Amino acid sequence: MNPNGDGALVACDVDADGGKRVTVYGRWDIRAIHEHAHELLGALRAVGSRAVRWDLTQIRDIDAAGATLMWHAWDRVRPEQLEVRAEDAWVFENLAQLSAAAAVSVPAWPYALLTRAGRTAAEILGSGAELLGLLGAAAIDAVAMLRSLAEIPRREITAIIFRSGTQALAISGLVGFLIGIVLCYLSGQQLRDIGAQSYVVNLVGFAVFRELGPMLAAILNAGRSGSAITAQIGVMRVTEELAAMSVLGISPVRRLVVPKLIGQVIALPLVVVWTDVAAIFGAMLGARLQLGIAPADFLHGIVRVVPLANVLFGVGKGALFGATVALVSCHFGFRIRPDSESLAAGTTQAVVAGLTAVLVIDAVLAIAFSRVGM
Repeated sequence: MNPNGDGALVACDVDADGGKRVTVYGRWDIRAIHEHAHELLGALRAVGSRAVRWDLTQIRDIDAAGATLMWHAWDRVRPEQLEVRAEDAWVFENLAQLSAAAAVSVPAWPYALLTRAGRTAAEILGSGAELLGLLGAAAIDAVAMLRSLAEIPRREITAIIFRSGTQALAISGLVGFLIGIVLCYLSGQQLRDIGAQSYVVNLVGFAVFRELGPMLAAILNAGRSGSAITAQIGVMRVTEELAAMSVLGISPVRRLVVPKLIGQVIALPLVVVWTDVAAIFGAMLGARLQLGIAPADFLHGIVRVVPLANVLFGVGKGALFGATVALVSCHFGFRIRPDSESLAAGTTQAVVAGLTAVLVIDAVLAIAFSRVGM
């Protein structure tokens, strides 16, 4: 039969062994079949099932459109007995691969959800293993540098202390001061309603020294210094400076990671102390304006009710948070590929991962050391 009159022909006959044989002739490209696609599809389906023998060696020209039409006539399954020219075999192989991929890539929603959860868990575990490896390499290089004090990168360490510490004093002090005022106003109003306004000193002291000071400093540090560290290493990846360091025999971990870890561990506890002081002064101002508590009485109350262990605990958390932010930021910096899109995405991921790690560590420490300073 010749449904379109333009050379596309489907003929059906019987082989010598009595089996049905379908032979396809003519042109089966988009220009020949586009006006009679439905008629050709019906003709192909009318000759029989996929069990018959299909001979496509007599086709003059075929493209993806004609092959797809035949593929739909075969219900997207390649016939077992199919003869095709060598130059046309690739298009049917691609269609078979696409059908197989579609069959396995669209699972039911519970399986899709489990698959996504599994992939996410695998990525988290993989990143955790890489972070541990980076921490181990940094520890080994740090111990090796102690053998020769001349190898300690003093300029890099002091530069990190300046960027993460000195340059962060203004924003951290302002945020701490405002948080202290807000905390005092919100808690003071509730305490005054029950006649316990003097306990605002206890509440502000414990909250600031134990949680708010370290957390505010770490969050600001992750946004400022963490993104800067990732961007710096990422730019070195894009400009192939890291590859040049490896060629010259210079360890990127020793020259980049170790100074940032040391600088962060030194700088962030100092920023925590500064944030604590700013928050206490803000709370003292709020207590004076709202509750009429004299600044001297407020400071004497802070010294009397807040144990020194809480202050030291908060400062220690600052050092741990600083090391965490530095390690996570360096990790994502080394993972950046040499293109600008990866640099932007890696910097964003570093900030999000750093903040998440800080929050998780803070929750674990709050539970594990709940009796410290109480």
